Amino acid sequence: MSRRLIVGLGNPGRQYHQTRHNVGWLVLDRLLAAHPPQSSRRRFDAELFECRDGLDTWLLLKPLTFMNRSGLSVAAALNWYDLAPGELLVVCDDLNLPLGRLRLRRDGSAGGQKGLQDIITRLGHQEFPRLRLGIAAPPGGNAITHVLGSFAPDEREPMNEAIGRAASCVEMWARDGVETAMNTFNPAPAPPPGAPRDAPPAGTSAPESE
Repeated sequence: MSRRLIVGLGNPGRQYHQTRHNVGWLVLDRLLAAHPPQSSRRRFDAELFECRDGLDTWLLLKPLTFMNRSGLSVAAALNWYDLAPGELLVVCDDLNLPLGRLRLRRDGSAGGQKGLQDIITRLGHQEFPRLRLGIAAPPGGNAITHVLGSFAPDEREPMNEAIGRAASCVEMWARDGVETAMNTFNPAPAPPPGAPRDAPPAGTSAPESE
């Protein structure tokens, strides 16, 4: 028997539900649809759902503190359940990754993501896994408007597919460990036949968040 804490970052309020900054919540919603919770309640300034996977327990947490104060809920839950950093996974958006790209890491910096930064600050370290889901850089350079905006019509289908892959990545992380999930989901998915490949120009490298 084991216990895992899976945190989806986002902002509370209906106006934010389908925005780019809330993809962490959308991934948790997909997991909850596949694994109906045994219980749900408000705790740690968050919505907390307890799901079962065989003999294992998955604690799904949606902080309600707004993105920049996400660490309050995460630190409280981690301490209450006496979990090790490796038993925590944070799911969040990343505007430095191409739309729909997944990037799982066992640790690392916040890379500009305010929710991750607050978690690192309140935990006092950055040695916990995180799954980033690419929302692409803002075309006009206004990051705040971009992350708080909804997906464009032509982005919705690829993001829906990416959210499904992210949920599968979380499941693999919880069952098989971070290395197996990284090796399976970090490589870019193959493009459909005839589509241009998502590769940087010669002599450059794809942008990294960490």
